[in-house]
Amino acid sequence: MRPRVAMVLAVVAVLLGSAMLVPAAYARLSDDDTGGSGGGAQSVPVPEPTAPPPPTLAAGPVSVSFSGEFFSWALMDRATGTISGSKNLASTNSTESMIKTWFAADYLRQLGDKPLPAERRKQISTAIRDSNDDSANALYSAVGKAATIKRMISTCELTDTKSGNVPGYVGWWSFTRMSPRDAVRLGDCVADGTAAGPKWTSYLLDEMSKVRGSVKEQQTRSGGGKWGIVDGLPAEIRTQGPVSIKNGWTPLNYDGNWHVNCLAVTEKWSLAVMLRYPQKSGLSYGAKVCASVATQLVTPQPGAALKVPQQPVGKL
Repeated sequence: MRPRVAMVLAVVAVLLGSAMLVPAAYARLSDDDTGGSGGGAQSVPVPEPTAPPPPTLAAGPVSVSFSGEFFSWALMDRATGTISGSKNLASTNSTESMIKTWFAADYLRQLGDKPLPAERRKQISTAIRDSNDDSANALYSAVGKAATIKRMISTCELTDTKSGNVPGYVGWWSFTRMSPRDAVRLGDCVADGTAAGPKWTSYLLDEMSKVRGSVKEQQTRSGGGKWGIVDGLPAEIRTQGPVSIKNGWTPLNYDGNWHVNCLAVTEKWSLAVMLRYPQKSGLSYGAKVCASVATQLVTPQPGAALKVPQQPVGKL
């Protein structure tokens, strides 16, 4: 009987040992599958919120409650050269003082590596910063008068621009006809160095970033021109780098309208807004329309929520 009892006891011992090993092995297998968490699910790190890209201007819808004869705008993405804007972005308006930027650029490009005479430096500065007509006339004469308009069209590859032909005002540079599409091309032509040449481009853009004077600061032969697009830009854009501007504005008796043009250019974009509306509305009306267009094109809009990227969940 003893050998049989010993055999039975041995079998029982083996069975008991196997029963204890199975849960332990299963536990180890479960730890391997779940990453050792012991909770039955894989631990996935929570990603940090992704900050939106720096604000800029980009193509988008614009809605302005405008009362007047002409409203048009265009925006160029300077990285791609793509131009977007209103349906009538190829229609024209008289440039007024906006074209003074070209007279300065044309003179500087032809000057090349020679030093800039003090008198010309003053004329460029006051023509741009103060929109001084006498300084602009001096530069216009220095670059060949009507010839400079033709040079602007060919140099900057403008397609809609032509000399003005207003009865009684023949030969006036302020009546040069330009579209918003060509205006943003002009802005890009200045900013990329084509218009003023490699030596003087930074100088000219700096002068354009120092335009001064408000809508209320207007004189007979000059006037404050720091308003419009620049007022519609958030601080996050204005602090990224210089915003170079040149506006044009005149109340004209022959049609009873304000002719207002706003041009601004940065490293990333070039924006132009052009308007004609009744004189009774005042210059501030046009300045606010230009600012509104700029504000509506800002992307991402202020207060845009941070986005958390989605991550795949681990196996259970």
